[in-house]
Amino acid sequence: MPAGATPLDRDEAAGLLPGHIATREQLDEWEAENILEGQRWAAGAAKRRDLLDDAFLRELHRRMFGRTWKWAGTYRATEKNLGIAPARIAEEVRNLLENTRAQITGQVAPVDEIAARFHHRLVWIHPFPNGNGRHARLLTDLVLAANGAAPFTWGRGDLEHAGEARGRYLAALRAADARNLAPLLEFVRSAG
Repeated sequence: MPAGATPLDRDEAAGLLPGHIATREQLDEWEAENILEGQRWAAGAAKRRDLLDDAFLRELHRRMFGRTWKWAGTYRATEKNLGIAPARIAEEVRNLLENTRAQITGQVAPVDEIAARFHHRLVWIHPFPNGNGRHARLLTDLVLAANGAAPFTWGRGDLEHAGEARGRYLAALRAADARNLAPLLEFVRSAG
């Protein structure tokens, strides 16, 4: 498992839907196909739905991982090495969505900064058993597009597997944990 990845407990791992998957490589390939389906759905749905809505947030996760995991789109019920206590997830997500909407409406900062803060906070909350980074990156890009900005480049590297790009991404998130957003703002628009 790559550094910074969320381990699944036994019950969550039992939620794997396709029975033919035996290796991490097969799981990665299957999830990638499922995520593409979610991206296609999101491209159309984002034009007619409120992106900063709890139902949309959960539906996006379900569309991205619903052919892979039984629990897709459902907030986690277990403690993880990352994220807040499960009992606080729904409230924290709701607060994040409301705060982000208010920041965008009030134009309190450039949209890139608002989006980077949104992404960091959503990853920090870690609402789902798995797929939080991929989900947060897609939702952040949808929010950017809805506000007339280009999607982030996300360092133009592989953020799913151990390597230089993932290391820089995780370091930028840790800096944001310490209230230093500058490395994340630099990373999200970097070309690698």
